[in-house]
Amino acid sequence: MKKVLVIGEILVEIMADNIGDGFLKPIALTGPFPSGAPAIFIDQVARMGQPCAILSTVGDDDFGRINLDRLAADGVDISGVAIVADRPTGSAFVRYRADGSRDFIFNILHSACGLLPDRQASDRLFGQADHLHVMGSSLSSPQIVALNLEAAWAVKARGGTLSFDPNLRKEILDAPGMRESMTEILSLTDLFLPSGDELFLLTEAKDEERAVQELLGRGVSVVVHKLGAQGVRHHDASGAMFMAALPVDEVDPTGAGDCFGGAFTALWLRGTEAREALAIAAAAGALAVTRRGPMEGAADLETLRAFVEQDSKERV
Repeated sequence: MKKVLVIGEILVEIMADNIGDGFLKPIALTGPFPSGAPAIFIDQVARMGQPCAILSTVGDDDFGRINLDRLAADGVDISGVAIVADRPTGSAFVRYRADGSRDFIFNILHSACGLLPDRQASDRLFGQADHLHVMGSSLSSPQIVALNLEAAWAVKARGGTLSFDPNLRKEILDAPGMRESMTEILSLTDLFLPSGDELFLLTEAKDEERAVQELLGRGVSVVVHKLGAQGVRHHDASGAMFMAALPVDEVDPTGAGDCFGGAFTALWLRGTEAREALAIAAAAGALAVTRRGPMEGAADLETLRAFVEQDSKERV
């Protein structure tokens, strides 16, 4: 089976217990939860039984240890995660507002995950990986961008593949050199996983059909357009396919898109038929929101298949 590599932040998430605006007074909090978009993604890949690894850096502290323990227990190769004594593990404090939006306080750039991963570990994993997943949210510095591009070229040169979840705000794209770097990553992309309006971030077209045709014409093999609670649309050379979201009681939406992406990417690498892969990935995204904490709802393939089967029976 093909080995998946991701590069990016490992952090803890600490969540407010009640809805409100920001952190301007003492409030009750729950956590720490293992988190970080690349960590959530690769944990779901591992839950699918797919060989996988993450390149990152954590502090020599309890926040780092709970992440490494979780990832290792779920089957992720953590040999590329450096542990440093002079910076803390990254963190995110989160509070939900009444309208469902969120307030964040991040410590990423100046934490351990703001450092480049170990060079020897990077070279070793670049040589082992059959597939690289690039997450736009992790591209926090020119050095991290450059490392992802180096990995992308190395994996592609060995006949490997690349998936890309942009997860980028337009303002980030306007940073010096970022749009050019993202365009270069897109030129190497086989599987593109945008959410909502991210479909148009790197295209001239501003309607879905034309944007998809532009992306396919630029060498992308598959576009999976995530639409949240509205479902997902799959596009390739054979046409388009829609999959509705599975109904669940939402507890915490954090990590849903990462779990969807991890499940779908693993199945895509195995050559799973698109409709089946979409259904199982939709189940991964749905189950992710039923538990509090970004990784707490991640599930293995057997559980996801059972959830899809149960949903099918209930729809009959």
